[in-house]
Amino acid sequence: MNDNEMGRLIQAAITSPEWHKMLSGEVYDAVEANIIALLNAVKTRVAAFNAISPVDYAAKEAALRNLLGHCGDNPRVNQPFYCDYGINISVGNNFFANFGLTILDEAPVSFGDNVFIGPGCGFYTPCHPTDIEARNAMVQWAKPITVGNNVWIGGNCTILPGVTIGDGCTIGAGSVVVSDIPAGTVAVGNPCRPVKKL
Repeated sequence: MNDNEMGRLIQAAITSPEWHKMLSGEVYDAVEANIIALLNAVKTRVAAFNAISPVDYAAKEAALRNLLGHCGDNPRVNQPFYCDYGINISVGNNFFANFGLTILDEAPVSFGDNVFIGPGCGFYTPCHPTDIEARNAMVQWAKPITVGNNVWIGGNCTILPGVTIGDGCTIGAGSVVVSDIPAGTVAVGNPCRPVKKL
């Protein structure tokens, strides 16, 4: 898909009322036609990124810059990488993610400078109803995720909707982060809790 066609799909999606609801944290129709069209187009770009030679760093960086909403200097992402829209993701300088990063960016997901992410990590902004009928009707809402500067996140961590991880944190491998983590702490566990002040 060329840039003009992608631009048209992005414009159609971001001007739809459901997209505005999505980014505002309101309940929205997750299968609205413009949103689904963009979601499917981004899958093609994600697949293209994952098909690039893993040692073709220039091509990988160019593809990331074409996919993400903001990309600082020196981004490094090991394939495979998965996201929903890409344009709601912002990464700072010297961002590194190991194999298997998944970002569901129905709400903004923001990473500061010098963020390092271990393999198999997931950042999930969508929230789904516990009411069965509402869930089956494909309505949902989303909450943003914010990761500060100089953060290390160990392998196989799960970061849930609405979480902020402060500057200088280390998140232990396998943690499930369900609430904010204050700056300058080591935090581990399920649910993830601070265990040490740095």
